[in-house]
Amino acid sequence: MEIDEIIRMLDEKTTAGVSRIKVLVDEEQSSEAVKEAYHHGRCDLGSPWADAKVGNCD
Repeated sequence: MEIDEIIRMLDEKTTAGVSRIKVLVDEEQSSEAVKEAYHHGRCDLGSPWADAKVGNCD
């Protein structure tokens, strides 16, 4: 992807009100591959808490 296209995508997200963006780069991934994940809470995406693999302590 061209850097200008990436900047445009990030600008669109922030303009739409997205407050947190995490960008991961994978050199082995196809250059056209883009994956987006959304989480309603503030847990990190993919963490055991966000995936409900860890319960709350009682």
